[in-house]
Amino acid sequence: MEKGTLVEFRVQGDRRLGVIDRPDGKTRWFVVDERGQSHSLAPRQITYTVNGKTYKSSDIPAFLAEVKPYLDPSSLEVAWELLVEEGETVTPAQMANLLFSESDSAPCYAAHCLLSDDKLYFKQKGDAYEPRTTAQVAERKHQIEVEALKAREQQEFLVRVEQALQGETVEWQRHDRQRLEGLEKYAALLADIVRMGVNYDSLARAYPPPAPVLETMNLLGRPATPPGAFQLLVDLKWWSANENLFLRRSAIPVQFPSKVLEVAQQRLDDQPTDSDTNRLDLTRLKVYTIDDESTTEIDDGLSWEQLPDGQDRLWVHIADPTRWLAPEDDLDLEARKRGSTVYLPTGMVPMFPEILATGPMSLVQGKVCCALSFGVILDENGAVADYTIHPSLIKPTYRLTYEDVDEMLELGVQAEPEIAAIAAWATKRKAWRYNQGAISINMPEAMIKVKNDDISIDILDDSRSRQLVAEMMILAGEVAARYGQEHKIPLPFRGQPQPELPPEEELLRLPAGFVRACAMRRCMPKSEMSITPVRHAGLGLDTYTQATSPIRRYSDLLTHFQLKAHLRGEVPPFSAEQLKEVMMTVTSTTQEVTMVERQTNRYWALEYLRRHPEQVWEATVLMWLREDSNLALILLEDLGLQLPMVFRRTVRLGEPVLVKVSIADPQKDVIQFQEIIYQEAQTVGM
Repeated sequence: MEKGTLVEFRVQGDRRLGVIDRPDGKTRWFVVDERGQSHSLAPRQITYTVNGKTYKSSDIPAFLAEVKPYLDPSSLEVAWELLVEEGETVTPAQMANLLFSESDSAPCYAAHCLLSDDKLYFKQKGDAYEPRTTAQVAERKHQIEVEALKAREQQEFLVRVEQALQGETVEWQRHDRQRLEGLEKYAALLADIVRMGVNYDSLARAYPPPAPVLETMNLLGRPATPPGAFQLLVDLKWWSANENLFLRRSAIPVQFPSKVLEVAQQRLDDQPTDSDTNRLDLTRLKVYTIDDESTTEIDDGLSWEQLPDGQDRLWVHIADPTRWLAPEDDLDLEARKRGSTVYLPTGMVPMFPEILATGPMSLVQGKVCCALSFGVILDENGAVADYTIHPSLIKPTYRLTYEDVDEMLELGVQAEPEIAAIAAWATKRKAWRYNQGAISINMPEAMIKVKNDDISIDILDDSRSRQLVAEMMILAGEVAARYGQEHKIPLPFRGQPQPELPPEEELLRLPAGFVRACAMRRCMPKSEMSITPVRHAGLGLDTYTQATSPIRRYSDLLTHFQLKAHLRGEVPPFSAEQLKEVMMTVTSTTQEVTMVERQTNRYWALEYLRRHPEQVWEATVLMWLREDSNLALILLEDLGLQLPMVFRRTVRLGEPVLVKVSIADPQKDVIQFQEIIYQEAQTVGM
């Protein structure tokens, strides 16, 4: 190649012009660019040779100035339209003649620049360029538009992200939401830290980010990891710092489909025909509903009456949601998919749409309500002597809280003798069950509530009112199961195998109270579901089913469907095999609900403790988790929380200790305590 030849080459992708200076070995050339820098180039690195004359490196700016007027990309479209039909290839020199009617060095190089930069109309074929087909150009135009739109959306997204990070209110667009929803799914993987017991690094390796998430995190300069995605969503105020990842990671639907909400509203506006035309009118009875103050789904009420022969009859009235739906309809299938209402410290996720669940399905004070009523006469020992079951009409008289009933029982309110009578029968009933082998394990239970980010933890005490309600619900469950057994109706019976408790002498060696109860609890087997009657050892009953929460437990709803059909003289809607299949699905779902409830409660318990790092707590050593490592389960008595703790000294089961939180990280499910000696506790305000 002659000295002074002007050539084009690329430096890190950038187009550069230079002048041939001298050979560099046998095949390479030294080329000097307009800045006077020397480059050693192989022939393949030279992308264009300007023919016609020789140049000096100082001539390059002037040459580029000559080229500039010809660099109009729109002119290629005209050339393409002339060439596309014939499909002829064209060289840069030919393109210069076609576009500019010139063949000098500057227009030829300009044509080369236009063709080599073009991504739309022409594609390179050797030293020449071939026009793309009409279809190819149309497709590439579409791709360019899509890429331009994506680039614009990215830029707009970045602007809105910056506004959100500065605390401004942002109206997120549809494509923004798609990005953020992708981040949600990826960030929710943090729940697997608790579920699988893995650490952050292992989680990041196990779950590499999907391409859209990686793009978004790189775009924002954030680490593309589940914790990084979580923190971004928190920073954007898209999530709270205490977002429930367990619920998000689960298959539990939080919102109702619009179709289901429409059906619920239709049922409310146009009540379906009541298939139970023979409802027993019990509106004459005084009916008490007893719940926590925050309860909105009121699904049970209690009555007592004295019969002409002097006997007492107890009535357990259960809400009748099947009045508003039928097996296999939209409402039923949605409830089946959910399995149960989900109760969380931050609120509930209902099994039915709230306009039905807290309205016509509930037993509302002062309103005539449909119910399934269980009338029971007990013998003097507390066993069921006689019973009757009816679809009914009732009119709840009082809505009471557990605290109200405890106060009435304590004061002996004369105006409400029914409450005292029900309580007396509940006590007799409980004694009868324990004579039948029921097992009592009383452990404090924490009730955690979160409102406006304030956390409260109360102990759910086993008060007389709660025992009263529990006994009446168990009674209704036994009666429903006996009816099913006597009439050979497939029901979701619930049982529990007989536990193998430690020998009495071994139990007596343990400290009485919580330690002994904890040891017994460890021996209790899980309850079982069956379509045929089975003994429930824990309750001391030969047959039992749950029937008292049909608004919030799907298995109870199944019991209602089956019982009510038989009471009408119809074939129950579910055969034994169908019921078994439905129960398997529902059991799997409710297990997931239980897990989410347990994990969420633990999260907020740790968050509560994290917020009280200086509080000294009284605790009891309940049991050993790993005695060789001094790892024990302790009970924080004021909170009803059972948590692990490693001791640095030898402790005894049942020993009272004082502890303080040293580390609490609810997101990582980490809690560590340190023991406080008495003198130290005095200095911190015990």
